Amino acid sequence: MKMNIAVLPGDGIGPEIIDVALNVTKAICEKFNHELSYEFGICGATAIDKVGNPYPEETHELCMKSDAVLFGAVGDPKFDNDPTAKVRPEQGLLAMRKRLGLYANIRPVETFESLLYKSPLRAELVKGANFMCIRELTGGMYFGRPQGRSEDGDTAYDTCVYSREEITRIVTLAYEYAMKRRKKVTIVDKANVLATSRLWREVSKEIAPNYPEVETEFMFVDNAAMRIIQWPTAFDVMVTENMFGDILTDEASVITGSMGLLPSASIGTYTSVFEPIHGSWPQAAGQNIANPLATVLSAAMMLEYAFNLKEEAALIRKAVDASMDQNVRTQDIQVEGEKPFSTSEVGEWLVAYIKKN
Repeated sequence: MKMNIAVLPGDGIGPEIIDVALNVTKAICEKFNHELSYEFGICGATAIDKVGNPYPEETHELCMKSDAVLFGAVGDPKFDNDPTAKVRPEQGLLAMRKRLGLYANIRPVETFESLLYKSPLRAELVKGANFMCIRELTGGMYFGRPQGRSEDGDTAYDTCVYSREEITRIVTLAYEYAMKRRKKVTIVDKANVLATSRLWREVSKEIAPNYPEVETEFMFVDNAAMRIIQWPTAFDVMVTENMFGDILTDEASVITGSMGLLPSASIGTYTSVFEPIHGSWPQAAGQNIANPLATVLSAAMMLEYAFNLKEEAALIRKAVDASMDQNVRTQDIQVEGEKPFSTSEVGEWLVAYIKKN
């Protein structure tokens, strides 16, 4: 198979973790006789420094002509600490989501047996947790207009907007994923307070009868936040709007023991983007200490969802599992008393495993 991907390392630790994921992808392509072509693009703070735009037109054109996008992370503290900054790295992320039509962010939340002790929750609560969070990505408060501040600057306002079409698209996707899993969908909203949530619930109730095999439950977002901690194994596919999804997916990621282990996919109208859920960790940039596994697992998602290469994706996941079983781990997840491996050393070990197995 011919694969044409765009590679956007981004900021901070992005280049280091992308390097590992790309080497793993190359090893897989070599082993299974696939033809991989890739081209790098700039985004985030790196792009602002170079061209003044966090998502330049050249990067957009590269993404549009690619079969998939492998993405690192964006963010830089020099923008976080400057309230007068007109352009911010995160605006590039929002622009990319909107222009590529990345309407669904998919985050699998799965605990690893060898890392249960790292979870802040008791092992018996998180053991066997395996669910999928599907977050609507191009609507809601992050994109709603009007948005702004009053002339005196003392009042600010944001608008949450959703259309029937946007809700139908994302909820239908959730049911399709549930059909391939354990056939349960949890729709998270705040329908007792918000008009947009009442529309979400109304549309979802229209879609549910099309999937009679799937159990449907509705849950208020505050209850869902508690249930993720109290009973994470009760979820299969969770779907919700943009801001709720942003918060709940980060909460869910913590139960696994490390954000450095969780991949994500953003499914798009034109192409799809695969990235780790963690940020750019600029303080660690260039130190070769960042955990590359979330990015490697994002590459596995890319092979599976963008190219339907299930066997290849499974081998990457097997390599990741084996690396943790043999304590080939970066400092954030290394067992006490064991020497931590560097980012590049983990990458080299994974490539060697793929070549041998």
